[in-house]
Amino acid sequence: MATVASRQTTEDDITNAVVKSIQGTPDARLREIMTSLVKHLHAFAKDVQLTEAEWFEAVKFLTATGQKCDNIRQEFILLSDTLGLSMVVDLISHRKQAGATESTVFGPFHREGAPRFPAGGDMGTADTKGTPLVIAGRVLDTAGKPIAGAELDVWQSNSEGFYDSQLDTRDTLQMRGKYTTDADGRYVILTRRPVKYPIPTDGPVGAMLNATKRHPIRPAHVHFVVAAQGYDPVTTHIFDYDDPQLREGDTVFGVKESLIVKFHEHAAGDAAAAKGAKVNGPFLTADFDFVLQAAK
Repeated sequence: MATVASRQTTEDDITNAVVKSIQGTPDARLREIMTSLVKHLHAFAKDVQLTEAEWFEAVKFLTATGQKCDNIRQEFILLSDTLGLSMVVDLISHRKQAGATESTVFGPFHREGAPRFPAGGDMGTADTKGTPLVIAGRVLDTAGKPIAGAELDVWQSNSEGFYDSQLDTRDTLQMRGKYTTDADGRYVILTRRPVKYPIPTDGPVGAMLNATKRHPIRPAHVHFVVAAQGYDPVTTHIFDYDDPQLREGDTVFGVKESLIVKFHEHAAGDAAAAKGAKVNGPFLTADFDFVLQAAK
């Protein structure tokens, strides 16, 4: 009896079989994403000649990342941030017109329910050690026209480098506020000078940074989401020009040159610089105009 010739199954055979199995996906965009994901994922495994032991370690890492998440902490966002993926997706998703404020990472520390403040209202009262900082400016469109009624959702760490969700009083919102621009597009925020801080390193992301000999530090910054009807919202930061960490790098790759701002020192009682904010003692100011592009 004649024997039937056979050949060994290859890695490419498996890739082709999985891709073929996806082709009946009704949603064209999902089909495109899944096909590309399978091809790139398999190509990665072949490129590095991934071993079974290494893959099982990766499964354990991803499992531990999920187990570290809760309703306040999002370890997967932290992982995405530290791998630079968040910034790549941000750049793809938010291509800006010339002059529009650049976006940066959303980060894992935003929380809903921040209190609303009037112009100059103090969102930093919980931080009794920090240096008062008045952030002021306007929200404009790309033609330089002021945008009235724009909302600024603002949050930051305290002067010891911790967000409220990292404190024992994590159920209490601190160092957060929402402000609205006036008829001239102006806003005034009273807070405290931000400081550099380490991202949480007590989970899988921290283990990854340690294994790759990377630092976990973010330069000093204040978070913003600025939104107005008829315009694309922008999620961004402002960074402290004088923070030496800017030269050492940002562990989540979120710094953009246009977002670096000089903080200016003022003596107590400088009412003009305070712009209506009630400040006791010496303080700092930062001037920054947010520019929104029209929604498409």
